[in-house]
Amino acid sequence: MIFQLSQRRIGVLRLPTTATRISPRRTLIPAPAANSGPITERRADRELPSIKPEGRRWLKTLPIFAVVVGAAMLGIFNYQKSSSSVVSSTLYALRTSSRAREILGDQIYFAQQIPWISGEMNQLHGRIDISFWVKGTKAQGKMRFKSVRPDRMSFFRTEEWSLTTEDGTVIQLLEDNHDPFRQE
Repeated sequence: MIFQLSQRRIGVLRLPTTATRISPRRTLIPAPAANSGPITERRADRELPSIKPEGRRWLKTLPIFAVVVGAAMLGIFNYQKSSSSVVSSTLYALRTSSRAREILGDQIYFAQQIPWISGEMNQLHGRIDISFWVKGTKAQGKMRFKSVRPDRMSFFRTEEWSLTTEDGTVIQLLEDNHDPFRQE
């Protein structure tokens, strides 16, 4: 024993004895089964799970994904239209129009809580042709606004601004040579 202690102090290389060389060997642990419960410990030498080919299961969810993305796009584009300055301006002009107030009454606003703005609103290319339902205290109707810009450097020219009531009567809101949207 004194001999072994002295060898350790001096730093003599020692070969392992049979007692230190034999250690309990860890065996591979199988991967947990599907319903085997929570894994309480993670070991690096555990067996990897088997890979099951999924096949084309994702093809079943592709139409659902396409419908959800399409509906989200329509909702986003409609929200962009409904919050644009064109819609706000036409709604304001409708509220201040005496003819529209005669037909619809006071408190003119969108007919639905989430309005659907139909038509094209392409200010970059100079084409605006939108319509949406509005209501007041007396009645409701569909307002249509159409405006074009003939060339790049000119102003928009309002071609139509009308209100169609529920019974189908079309009322032109553009009065003789008075365009409420014209810049002066």
